[in-house]
Amino acid sequence: MYYKEKPKFPDTFLWGASSAAWQVEGGVAEDGRTPAIIDLNSKKKKPYTDNSITADHYHHYKEDVALMAECGFSSYRFSISWSRIIPASDGVVNEKGIQFYNDLINELIRHHITPIITLYHYDMPVWVDEELGGWRDRRIIDAFDHYVRVCFEAFGDRVKYWLSINEQNMQIVYGKWLGIDKGCTDWEKEKWQINHIMNLCHAKAVIACHEMVADGKIGPVPGYVPIYPKSCKPADQIAAMNAEELTEKIWNDLYVHREYSNFVKKYWQLHDVDPDIRPGDMELIQQAKIDFFALNCYRSNTAMDCPPDESYLELQLNKEGIKGQFVYPKFPGEYQLCANPYVEVTDWDWEIDPIAMRYMLRYMWDHYRLPMMITENGIGAHDVLSEDGHVHDEYRINFLRDQIEQIGMAIEDGCEVWGYNPWSFTDLLSTGNGMAKRYGLVYVNTTDQEVLDLRRIKKDSFYWYSKLIKSNGQDLGK
Repeated sequence: MYYKEKPKFPDTFLWGASSAAWQVEGGVAEDGRTPAIIDLNSKKKKPYTDNSITADHYHHYKEDVALMAECGFSSYRFSISWSRIIPASDGVVNEKGIQFYNDLINELIRHHITPIITLYHYDMPVWVDEELGGWRDRRIIDAFDHYVRVCFEAFGDRVKYWLSINEQNMQIVYGKWLGIDKGCTDWEKEKWQINHIMNLCHAKAVIACHEMVADGKIGPVPGYVPIYPKSCKPADQIAAMNAEELTEKIWNDLYVHREYSNFVKKYWQLHDVDPDIRPGDMELIQQAKIDFFALNCYRSNTAMDCPPDESYLELQLNKEGIKGQFVYPKFPGEYQLCANPYVEVTDWDWEIDPIAMRYMLRYMWDHYRLPMMITENGIGAHDVLSEDGHVHDEYRINFLRDQIEQIGMAIEDGCEVWGYNPWSFTDLLSTGNGMAKRYGLVYVNTTDQEVLDLRRIKKDSFYWYSKLIKSNGQDLGK
């Protein structure tokens, strides 16, 4: 439907932004923190810088929170570094790590900003990987349970919104690119065993939150990419459905229904997969009733039929920010992705598609009837500090405006949406493109080549977003 008036947001709507510990904090070897696997991986992504300093939020958190308050934030979604809390396999809690997050949480609350915490955001401690076998070994389940219970005990008196595992689906779908396949001999089969262990860890977090946090709410954080059929050809529609199942719906069904779908069971049978489901596993998962979905949505995809006699083609991400370098994958007998002629793309070939946001919210509400919040959404760009000392990022303003308008329309459509926390507040380390690919409302004065003074410079989008927040979504600035 089209609406004649601007969509209205609830008075309790949470406006903020997001980050992740390993991408924003720096201070990777300070105050007892031990290395994470992703620290080591970031050092390999030359010519980009690693995460040892990034935005140095560890030392600038008070300044950053003051800027959030100036912008009008009512929420901030961030993650906790597991290896900052539990640095070694002896399970001993690092009190300096607890202190840092206590200080950050208290600073947020002092400025009337609601903390939303992700327990795991891509940063597996090296000790978990080397001594316990990482996600490949069930020993991680008890270690993860210990870690999350320490967090709930330390912070649960003030933090009521919790997120279990960030983008579990993406860690499986793009496991080779993210390094999750380390130690696997047959990734296409073993990834389903890893996924099952991750589901058990998710369940442990949900159960512990409900046990330990008074009035606590917890949900998963799927990475969601709406997928359209290329044409009205019926086989293209089935291909789009296959793509949604195999990249996101399998996971969302498990979170809500707490059992594996018939679709994925048939997929395992056809591909001779043993997910290693053991006695008691599904009973544990049955106890893990989530309260809401946190959703990360940046773009859409388009799918078309891929006959069984096609050749497999692996997805290749655009790593340099030069349009046209993205290679769409082919999965014979299932689906292939392809370009969408109806949308523009970023320099990294990510579709700029605000209607995807409304599609996602409608789809998720129709299927699961659970409240939702947006925990990532944004546009990566080669932001430039101009001669006048400002960053004029009109493209980001346009992107955010269109996305927020579609969220408002989804709310008018009847979806229950609690908040919007785009990626990201400050510039921070991109997963694959260092500091070159910037998402922030606040520019951090540093580059991949050298660490500069790390000054925080409010971009044009900061001022625009501040006005929008203070109007509760009514002042879109058109």
